[in-house]
Amino acid sequence: QVQLVESGGGLVQTGGSLRLSCAASGSIFAIYAMGWYRQAPGKQRELVAQIFSGGVTSYGDSVKGRFTISRDNAENTVYLQMNSLKPEDTSVYYCNAKIRPSQLTSVDYWGRGTQVTVSS
Repeated sequence: QVQLVESGGGLVQTGGSLRLSCAASGSIFAIYAMGWYRQAPGKQRELVAQIFSGGVTSYGDSVKGRFTISRDNAENTVYLQMNSLKPEDTSVYYCNAKIRPSQLTSVDYWGRGTQVTVSS
C-alpha cells in the first residue's frame, strides 16, 4: 500500500506559477514511477508529468517547456513546478505512484487531488 498526500494547489493569474508537492508513505520501496495527472470537468484524466526511479522524465505535450517534475528521494516527495500557467491548465491535479507487484503487473495509487485554477 502507498499513501499519497498532495499540497500546493490554489488560484493564480495567467502567466503565474505554482508548485505542487506529493509526499508518499507506506511501501515506497516498491514505487518505480511517480507523477501528476489532471482531470478537468467533462474530460478524461491526462498525464501531466512523470518521473521514473532512474530519473527519466516524461511530460504531456501541452505542458512541455512550462512544467518541471522533480523529486526528493530523502523526503519521498515529488514536486511539480508549473510556470507560465494558462487558463486551460485549470484542473484537479492528482498525484500518482506506480508499483510493480510482479514482473507483468503494475498497480496505480492516487492522491485525493488538489485544485489548480488559473484566472484569465
